[in-house]
Amino acid sequence: MIRPRRLASGVELFPAQTPTLPPATHTNSYALGKTDVVLVEPATPYEDEQRAWLQWARSLPSQGRRPIAILLTHHHVDHVGGTDVLSRELSLPLWAHAETFARLDPSFVRGRELRDGDTVVLGDDRWEVMHTPGHAPGHVCLLNAETGTLVVGDMVASVGTILIATADHGDMGVYLEQLERLNLAKSRLALPAHGDPIDDPSATFLRYIQHRGMREQKVVSALQSHPGATVSELVSRAYDDTPAHIWPIAAISLEAHLAKLIKEGRARVDGERYWSMNK
Repeated sequence: MIRPRRLASGVELFPAQTPTLPPATHTNSYALGKTDVVLVEPATPYEDEQRAWLQWARSLPSQGRRPIAILLTHHHVDHVGGTDVLSRELSLPLWAHAETFARLDPSFVRGRELRDGDTVVLGDDRWEVMHTPGHAPGHVCLLNAETGTLVVGDMVASVGTILIATADHGDMGVYLEQLERLNLAKSRLALPAHGDPIDDPSATFLRYIQHRGMREQKVVSALQSHPGATVSELVSRAYDDTPAHIWPIAAISLEAHLAKLIKEGRARVDGERYWSMNK
């Protein structure tokens, strides 16, 4: 694994090992900016990886690049595991959406509160903040319209998939709406938190949307053929095309699909049992 990895002028990638969901093993951090620099994703909780991350960050001034802040795309543990140590060691403020700040340790030094439509100016580079909830309430992406570069956090990945968990305020319907919005941005390079950069972002966004649509249809079919079924009974039918050992994780996605269907009036729940409302 090469790290750091220069992707373009003013864009550098640094993957660090994190307690993320397999098959992913690392979370990508990014240094954005040719002069003033924002470090995206203080992800790793592991001391050896934190030392390597700090060495990388501290090497930037020798290139004429000055870190000014640490930015969090959202609050999940594999994205914020090093927040306290890394921000304190570098004496840098944190930038995040209000919904992310609300889920962090209140002792963390908070800096800029990011809002949808804000512009992050880094020398000659301008990055638009896009609030993209669904995976997490405070999730943000960053778009450089001039270069077509889009930092996507956990909206999509090039390794593994993205989990939508209702227990952690995930919302499948909102997530799909935000994928549509990201597709309309017409980016040319997507920088995910997990896996390699994505050279054809539109194809990836559409593939995710189509896959979720396919899965929703299987959930609806399972509800129609097994009225009153529980999540554990539905998962073996709605995910019969996946290995049984991943069904516990699949059940979390299933609950997100069911919540979407209930919100749309296409399903109902009574206790732990679900019914289709489709005629």
